[in-house]
Amino acid sequence: MHLVQIANSSRRAVAAVREPDLVLLRDVDSVLALAKRAVHNGGNLTDAASALLSGETLRYDAVWNGESDWKLLAPIDWPGEPQRVLVSGTGLTHLGSARDRQAMHRAAAAQPDAQMTDSMRMFEWGRQHGRPDPGAVGIAPEWFHKGDGSMIQAPFGPLPIPGYAEDGGEEAEVAAIYLIAEDGSPWRIGMAAGNEFSDHVFERRNYLNLAGSKLRMCSIGPELVVNPVFDDVPGSVRILRGNDVLWQKQIATGEHNMCHSLANLEHHHFKFALHRQPGTLHIHFMGADCLSFGEGIRLQAGDVTEVQFHNFGRELRNVITREEPVTTPVRVQPMQ
Repeated sequence: MHLVQIANSSRRAVAAVREPDLVLLRDVDSVLALAKRAVHNGGNLTDAASALLSGETLRYDAVWNGESDWKLLAPIDWPGEPQRVLVSGTGLTHLGSARDRQAMHRAAAAQPDAQMTDSMRMFEWGRQHGRPDPGAVGIAPEWFHKGDGSMIQAPFGPLPIPGYAEDGGEEAEVAAIYLIAEDGSPWRIGMAAGNEFSDHVFERRNYLNLAGSKLRMCSIGPELVVNPVFDDVPGSVRILRGNDVLWQKQIATGEHNMCHSLANLEHHHFKFALHRQPGTLHIHFMGADCLSFGEGIRLQAGDVTEVQFHNFGRELRNVITREEPVTTPVRVQPMQ
């Protein structure tokens, strides 16, 4: 089951993808509402969506190409309350990104090639202890915070390089999406293609800048895939500049290509009671296989990023923009 969220000037809706059509669901206007209904009835989201299929259809291509008054939204949100969404991620889960980080941090510290950086050391810990036996706890992965739901851009939306940033670079990943039920138990709603946008120049100066480099807009979608197979997931990422393909790469994600199991990543995210507050949403990026930054690419305003994974639906497209430089400090008003 693939779901999208769409809206026009007067209405928003959830639709099931039935290529070449979108079939609207009745009685719900958000995937969140649908997921809450499914949890209340035992947790089968596919059955919950199937029971609400209406006879109203739209041509997917018309929505996709901007020829309809309906527009694609991010496939999950909390309408009107983005602060109830936690956006986070984990890195150093794929060998390609670990190598990029190793090279980046070694160069920044002027380290000899033979010396292992902290990044590569953490990746090796994952390879050794990130796939525990069922019922056992493995080693914790790297974890980072990206913001709340206001940081999620819809498909085709802009990914801005902030005025205070040194750079902006794509990170093609899969994001897992979770709802915390009223009893505090986490439920995985599904997964979606994602672009976990970051400032790699700032991070390269010192790996302790990672936290700040991640506080950026990002994007997921266009389709939320309910319970996808996440073992070996091939994909592709490319950068378009004007009419030309500036850079492209075949990539792979899924547990077969990662040093941590999905269960281990989920345990180490939800072991914190803070992350199990009833009635909250979580969007968690699972790590990138490679970065164009690692091959010398610097994104510019107007560039278009495309991310696609096999069996995850249509590609995620976003345009890069650049905000005006920040030249004056933020002023804090003291209370009297």
